[in-house]
Amino acid sequence: VNVIHTKGDIAAVISRLEDVSNQKGDAIVINVDPSQVTAGLETAKAAGIPVFGMDAGASPLLVTNVTSNGYSMAADTAAYVVNRIGGKGNVVMFVFDAFPPVQTRGVVADAIFKNNPDIKVLDRVTPDVQDGGIADSRAKMEAILAANPDKGSISAVWAAWDQPALGALQAIEAAGRAGEGIVVTGIDANPQAREAIGKGGSFEASMAQDFKGIGRATANAVKRKLAGEEIKQSVIYVPTKLITVANVKE
Repeated sequence: VNVIHTKGDIAAVISRLEDVSNQKGDAIVINVDPSQVTAGLETAKAAGIPVFGMDAGASPLLVTNVTSNGYSMAADTAAYVVNRIGGKGNVVMFVFDAFPPVQTRGVVADAIFKNNPDIKVLDRVTPDVQDGGIADSRAKMEAILAANPDKGSISAVWAAWDQPALGALQAIEAAGRAGEGIVVTGIDANPQAREAIGKGGSFEASMAQDFKGIGRATANAVKRKLAGEEIKQSVIYVPTKLITVANVKE
């Protein structure tokens, strides 16, 4: 196994894909959006080298993409919100439609909230993500809180990933409204999110992705392909887990 790290340089990924293709490797695994490296993938295809995505994104130039199920992650957290607020109240959503995997999460959450007639999406926010989304999400949540000052006017915050949820949490706490029972959820269960959930405050739930499991499933897919098996799934999903205060320390 030859591990190549291009440190975020997309042009270098394309160049290295071409190098590996010319060197006649048996298989290639990428961890980058395939739409950004089409030229390199075309070179691998011409050389007859199978390419696999590892949490990369779908593409007809890949044998398969092994990743978490964004549909189920969004459904689990949105359903958590619905259950916690009793199927009624105002919800603030933090989304990012420009990135397809995250856009999918927002679509699923939208559908679940719309299926509950007593739930109103108060605002659908797309934060600036230059810092991951924490700072701008805090600023935007502060404005939403100021526009809805009454206790109970906001029931929950659903975020498509953890950073906006953390920014919203900061705004809620800074406004002195942590005691209102505003339910905050995220997705990814990063260390900051886990710490916040463990405190038992407004940030109540997130989804943990099994990155080691994604690695194992990708290696298994490579093994199967090289053994002559036809892999029919364009996407292989690895299960995720809802993290709450009940299991955050596990």
